[in-house]
Amino acid sequence: MLAAGCSGGSTPVQPVGSGSSPAQSPAPGKTLPYGGAPKVEHPLPASVLSTHPCDSALTPDQVASLLGQKRQGAHRDDPSLGTECQWSNDETGALATVLYATKLSDGLSAVFANSKPQATLWRPLPLVQGFPAVAHSTFKQESVVKSFCQVSVGISDQKTVDASVSLGDSQVGKKDPCDAAAILADMVVTNLKQKAGA
Repeated sequence: MLAAGCSGGSTPVQPVGSGSSPAQSPAPGKTLPYGGAPKVEHPLPASVLSTHPCDSALTPDQVASLLGQKRQGAHRDDPSLGTECQWSNDETGALATVLYATKLSDGLSAVFANSKPQATLWRPLPLVQGFPAVAHSTFKQESVVKSFCQVSVGISDQKTVDASVSLGDSQVGKKDPCDAAAILADMVVTNLKQKAGA
């Protein structure tokens, strides 16, 4: 599905957390949600993020549908954000990244408060499996702005799951990286809902 959309090129490989400013959390004295973030009406329990995204975010078949072949995820954990996994196809340059933002407790509110003011890309999305989501990036380099997109999904008022895709040069201007990232986010949230029995 994304193998064609994430083809090889010189686009820099960026982890999910690089697309946005580190969110400061918790915010003392603030009631969630804040900053213009929508409320999560039917939250998932935080326990759905208890395993590493390399082990649970995507099934092998989903990875194959994204990258054109089944690949093992590479751990790229961020001590200030949470656990992160990247799946890539070296032959095509396809790259997908998932971050479980387990180190933060302000959910989408932190994304709205910290990333939106600096965003070079900010696009509220339709609900992802019933959860509010926004596509965004704070990159200023034009080639990266056109090739990278991160989607943050609020699975509760406190927690988010971030999904990102980087497109190769051959697809810049032909594919929308935010559409690809939204597909990735939808897969991940589907799996999390199944884990929660929802």
